[in-house]
Amino acid sequence: MGVGKGTIARALVKASNYFAIDTDDLIESVENKKIKKIFSEEGEPYFRSLEKKCALWLEKNVDNTIISTGGGFFRQENIHNIGKIIYLESSFDGILKRINNSENAQAKLKKRPLLTNLEEAKNIYSQRVKDYEKVADIIVNVENRTIEEITKEILGKI
Repeated sequence: MGVGKGTIARALVKASNYFAIDTDDLIESVENKKIKKIFSEEGEPYFRSLEKKCALWLEKNVDNTIISTGGGFFRQENIHNIGKIIYLESSFDGILKRINNSENAQAKLKKRPLLTNLEEAKNIYSQRVKDYEKVADIIVNVENRTIEEITKEILGKI
């Protein structure tokens, strides 16, 4: 969360022949409601079932596409059947700095309710880092780097 997945995906599209989609956007479109509302009204298990449905659809229908995912998507059993997994690596403080330095910092923070409790957010981050490293085919450190540097490295590795 907040590492720049969407920004980097858009930069990759501009620098390549790839197209990009976002799993959270797909889920919001299908449900006709924001992720935050899905969580509050239906709960996390329901949201995870939507992610599973999305993952199965991606595996069967999408190829040669940059797919940005939510933070828990890596748990999908078929994730390696969908494509190469790129982990955009950053420290927790680096993520907070990136969000707080953005033009629309308040909107970004509001969109991420987990960041209202930094202690809880840091615990989730700490728990997931090792899992992200295990599932990743490619790890790219994004901290203190330009979008151009990150994009060039990713395109060089895929």
